[in-house]
Amino acid sequence: MDTSSSIDDLQVDVLHEIGSRIAAADQFHEVLSRVLDFVTALVKCDSCFIYVLAGDQLVLRASQNPHEDLVDRLKLGVGQGITGWVAEHREPVVLSKNASKDPRFQYFNELPEDNYEAFLSVPLLSRGRLVGVMNLQHRQPRNFSRREIRLISTVGFLVGAEVEMARLESENSDLSQQLETRKLVERAKGILQRDLNLSEEQAYLALQRQSRQKRKPMKEVAEAIVLADEIKSNSTTN
Repeated sequence: MDTSSSIDDLQVDVLHEIGSRIAAADQFHEVLSRVLDFVTALVKCDSCFIYVLAGDQLVLRASQNPHEDLVDRLKLGVGQGITGWVAEHREPVVLSKNASKDPRFQYFNELPEDNYEAFLSVPLLSRGRLVGVMNLQHRQPRNFSRREIRLISTVGFLVGAEVEMARLESENSDLSQQLETRKLVERAKGILQRDLNLSEEQAYLALQRQSRQKRKPMKEVAEAIVLADEIKSNSTTN
């Protein structure tokens, strides 16, 4: 039996599984979580990060290890550090040891995983366009095989389109929620103007004040006002 052929077949099966499962995920962070799970199953590592391009910055969007205070907050520019270099050149970086001594390296106090020796970083691409960067890190020196590098790079190409699609859908969802909130606030303002004889500015300030005092989003305050008005209208009609 050809061992090399069987390994190739296994990798094809794994890549097919990655594609089918990631495509089935609908939420942005769920897609990233599935990517992490598959990548760390393919190549065992001490940490794995996924940065996603937002404008001219790379934002940490997913981490194998818990970093709730850093995910969606930690940012670096394209060209900044090893990750930024990969984003700028759209080429993998493979360091088997002494990663922190690489001239492209940049240290982040917030990330304990910065104390590592080996580093494999690959670009995430969609139709040739940069989507993000994925980093695998090891505390001990590690020689990455040519097969592992090709496999993780291929995963980067494969998941790039899914990550980009999930990001766009997430942004569209956020925009829809913003529009919905705006409509509710406008309705609530109109109710306050009518019932309390307030100006538009006074009605908006009243909503802001209630939001702060009750420590609730303005959307919830507006929903309550609209609901109360609908109940009042229905009771009057009946």
